[in-house]
Amino acid sequence: MNGDAAAATGDGPAPARALRSAAWFGEADDVAGGGLRAFSHRSRMRQLGYLPEEHLGKPVIAILNTWSEINPCHMHLRERAEQVKRGVWQAGGFPLEFPVATLSETFQKPTPMLYRNLLSMETEELLRSYPVDGAVLMGGCDKTVPALLMGAASANLPALVVPSGPMLRGHHRGKPLGSGTDLWAYWDEYRAGRIGACEMAEVECGLARSPGHCMTMGTASTMTAAAEALGMALPGSSAIPAVDSAHHRMAAAAGRRIVGLVEEDVTPAAVMTREAFEDAAATVLALGGSTNALIHLIAMAGRLQVLLRLADFDALGRRIPVLADVRPVGAHLMEDFYYAGGLPALLRQLDEVPGALHPDRITVAGHSFAGYFAGAEITGPAIRARDSPVSPEGGVAVLHGNLAPDGAVIKHLAATPALLRHTGPAVVFDSYAELRRNIDDPALGITADTVLVLRGAGPLGGPGMPEHGMLPIPAYLLEKGVTDLVRISDARMSGTSYGTCVLHISPESYAGGPLALVRTGDPITLDVERRMLQLNVAPSELESRRLAWTAPEPAFTRGYGSLYAAHVTQADQGCDFDFLAAPGRDPLPDPR
Repeated sequence: MNGDAAAATGDGPAPARALRSAAWFGEADDVAGGGLRAFSHRSRMRQLGYLPEEHLGKPVIAILNTWSEINPCHMHLRERAEQVKRGVWQAGGFPLEFPVATLSETFQKPTPMLYRNLLSMETEELLRSYPVDGAVLMGGCDKTVPALLMGAASANLPALVVPSGPMLRGHHRGKPLGSGTDLWAYWDEYRAGRIGACEMAEVECGLARSPGHCMTMGTASTMTAAAEALGMALPGSSAIPAVDSAHHRMAAAAGRRIVGLVEEDVTPAAVMTREAFEDAAATVLALGGSTNALIHLIAMAGRLQVLLRLADFDALGRRIPVLADVRPVGAHLMEDFYYAGGLPALLRQLDEVPGALHPDRITVAGHSFAGYFAGAEITGPAIRARDSPVSPEGGVAVLHGNLAPDGAVIKHLAATPALLRHTGPAVVFDSYAELRRNIDDPALGITADTVLVLRGAGPLGGPGMPEHGMLPIPAYLLEKGVTDLVRISDARMSGTSYGTCVLHISPESYAGGPLALVRTGDPITLDVERRMLQLNVAPSELESRRLAWTAPEPAFTRGYGSLYAAHVTQADQGCDFDFLAAPGRDPLPDPR
């Protein structure tokens, strides 16, 4: 795809229904009507410098922009919003840009995941409370796309996503670099003493070379592709490199199309159906995508009262092949994926798997999902044909056992095959700070057989479930050539990460889950084929430990953190706030 397929969508028919924004401004042909409030609203629009004919009687489109000067993934979105506006104007709409929380994965601590639900609330309430008829959601960096879609689903006004696009591939001494994936690899080489500070300074300047999100199949690439597979972004839009001129054209096409969506009254609830979430889940698995997608898709589905479970991903994973040959599971980068045909080419191959996709459902593009991949061809090695996959089954497995009663996940295609069935003694860390301080201490006796355990890193304990799950290997083992261990935690890990890392253990240790009862020396068994994670300790001993366990003190006693802790759900439920996922009534504002 060159991005022009995304631009080839229609503008929709003439308006056939009353515009929501007319409740604020009155009707276009009755500027004196609408009462005092409408007069006041129109007066303030004149204060803003807008003529009556610029906005009255036209769909008002909110452009929710996650640009900021601290988010390198979105540094181009201020400019790209101008292309969206151009498209809105061309289609007869009136655009208004709204700045929303940027959620910069690279800088926000302890983790942007702590604030995903806050951005979703901001999105929902902005759309509910202002005179807008539809929305363009501009994001890409990991948590922004799910947050924007969660809020848009709850507000349920016509909306579509403009993905920020991946950055260009990195470069170092003639080799392509993948953000995240090569960061971890080079850092381990540095810790092992095999490269020096001068070369690391070169790598530092070569890992990320342009605007855009990570160009590996990390969480950003996975979730923007999921948005496209849901039918909430234009076909072919998710893989367009951020700096490609096709990205400009796609943004303008999105601006045109949102006006059509308003006129046709196509809402997120109409697009994001059970079948759409099944297709998004299948797409994530075929991409070898981020484990974080499971949390986000479960939360997004919950906003629309669609029950999506970990078991659904595991069942799909057993029959969906991995078709994207992109790091960290494969060999290539997102720029290569785009040149190979992008998501449409992958979807066409995936559609050949019986029952994998639902091609007849509606999308934001003005045609069925089948139109997203009709005629798409593979034009490069980063996408595999169905009969020559990277792997015959999906890259994520869901585990259960007495350590994870409600589930845990592992990206087993990015793990060491010899460790996928392993029993070893635990070495336990109660916090990431403790792990950082002590991981290189030989007195801990960590060997190649050890199972590293991190707890206190879940939704409550983290707080926010930070991406600490790719636990570091002791330097003295790296020096001996040991590059992987079985590592388990209630944390998440970056989608760009790799290794035999069991993640998202539910319930988390902070909430009293079985992970809280593990002691150093306890034997733990991982068996991915049997989907098992087991603590080999007698039930009577575990019960004794449970009775002696005391809940930790809350991290927050006021503010947003306190609200978060009181209402966040566990990883298997999507880490949403219970009151946001609950069904209920939201009265519309009366602007008169």
